[in-house]
Amino acid sequence: MGKTYDSITPALADWIAAQRLFFVATAPLAADGQVNLSPKGMDSFRVLGPRQVAYLDVTGSGSETIAHVRENGRIVVMFCAFEGPPKIVRLHGVGTVVTRASADWELWSARFPALGSPRSILVIDVVRVSDSCGWGVPEMTFQGERDFFGPWAAAKGPAGVHAYGRRKNRKSIDGLPALDEQDL
Repeated sequence: MGKTYDSITPALADWIAAQRLFFVATAPLAADGQVNLSPKGMDSFRVLGPRQVAYLDVTGSGSETIAHVRENGRIVVMFCAFEGPPKIVRLHGVGTVVTRASADWELWSARFPALGSPRSILVIDVVRVSDSCGWGVPEMTFQGERDFFGPWAAAKGPAGVHAYGRRKNRKSIDGLPALDEQDL
């Protein structure tokens, strides 16, 4: 059933590219800290090589992933097949946060489409690649992207998105630092 791979194979990279939804999980080092699991979509994920991936992270209501990755680097990305043969793929790795204040922001952001208000790119060096059956995942049909984020960011404008980020993205729910003023 489940299999572990030495790297992201071309077949897995193609399968990953066809998925419309993925999940990102992180946790702080503190035993009583909150584990975070976030769904991600849009055209925001890239396989960069056999052991490296990245995704564009847009402004959101929390910043747990950024805070956890900056604290300890641990991250796992999971894809589920909702259409076609059942399959789950997990990419465990060590992440790095690239923000608009980073010297290499332009290099990284050029790999992604303009999606409203990007706040960071999570670059992940993959240390474990595995799949499993996915038999318990229901079949669902993709109907389309939700058209909320772009209009939301446009209505707020750059200053409004910046103010929102200052309120919501400076610290994790456990108080870990996430985005600095220059990152917003």
